[in-house]
Amino acid sequence: MKEIILLTISGEDKPGVTSAITKILAEYQINVLDIGQAVIHNTLSLGILIEVPKQSESSPILRDVLFRAHELNVNIRFEPIDEADYENWVGVQGKSRHIITLLARKVSAEHIACVADIAASHDLNIDNISRLSGRISLDEADDARTKACVEFSVRGTPADAAELRREFMKAASDLDVDIAFQEDNIFRRNRRLVVFDMDSTLIEAEVIDELAKKAGVGEQVIEITESAMRGEIDFDESFRRRVGLLKGMDASVLEQIAEELPLTEGVEKLVSNLKELGFKTAILSGGFNYFGRYLQDKLGFDYVYANELDIQDGKVTGEVTGTIVNGERKAELLKEIAANEGIRLEQTIAVGDGANDLPMLSTAGLGIAFRAKPLVRESAKQSISTLGLDGILYLIGFRDRDTV
Repeated sequence: MKEIILLTISGEDKPGVTSAITKILAEYQINVLDIGQAVIHNTLSLGILIEVPKQSESSPILRDVLFRAHELNVNIRFEPIDEADYENWVGVQGKSRHIITLLARKVSAEHIACVADIAASHDLNIDNISRLSGRISLDEADDARTKACVEFSVRGTPADAAELRREFMKAASDLDVDIAFQEDNIFRRNRRLVVFDMDSTLIEAEVIDELAKKAGVGEQVIEITESAMRGEIDFDESFRRRVGLLKGMDASVLEQIAEELPLTEGVEKLVSNLKELGFKTAILSGGFNYFGRYLQDKLGFDYVYANELDIQDGKVTGEVTGTIVNGERKAELLKEIAANEGIRLEQTIAVGDGANDLPMLSTAGLGIAFRAKPLVRESAKQSISTLGLDGILYLIGFRDRDTV
């Protein structure tokens, strides 16, 4: 029988604790089968699973480790592990892993309990819990713009993934948080392209509505939009009708509206960090190229695809040139950009809020419905409603300390 022992060390965190304990183990030529360490509020928790070689006896090892722990003023516990139990533990390492990401303005015990309870009810075992968001001082805790994120690494495969997602979605709605559930695979850690819808995603406005107000046809445009939402006319037809109402508007209005566009919370931080990290970024919009290029110049997007508003003699003609960028076209463009950059679709992320974004959200490796209507949230792989766009950085595993 092999002698296997779990050492658990806890106490005040200080430099040298791990070094001191493992040096003693090294003197006895100990094999380390597993090791994990975490620090919460300067309190250390260190676990080391060891195999004692046949030529050694555990008694002097444990005596020396216990004495050293006393000198370091930390607590230590020894637990013998049955060889069969160890082999069973090794046998489950091939089980699939998933990541549950909890995003909120402020995380409470109720939020944690809810996530843990749902995970357990679907036979998912929590292996690790990490805080991705930075520390917040008590003076900042009541700030409406604070953000918090906790990531759960879980092991196992849910018997009913659809039901699990429904439960997470209901909990997120009830608690006013976001809960994402993703497979933890190589693609999650190797995303390379992010594409965005523009209106009500990158900006907190619908540009065509703003143009319509300036042209004095705001109510008429809203009626057409509502008709399209009821399914009475398709996107292309509704788009042509709305653009047609802009006929005769002075082109100078476009510049005025562009300068007044309200950027969505977190967009500048998100895009600057994606660029810093080497991601390619694109705007795929059913809006207009003029405003997409404005955001490209302002934020540094690599690609912009939107509709070209026809202008002649300084006036809007009420027509668009080229292919209308509808939902299907967005999905096609995502594929084209990925192919052009040599990026697999599993490495792509798409972000949008409307029904016409669903084709690209379902095509991307990670589709994120951002502050979207219920139908879009239910259809997308993931959703964010409580935080700004920079919450996407948490979904792809980045901590606050990793970002600029």
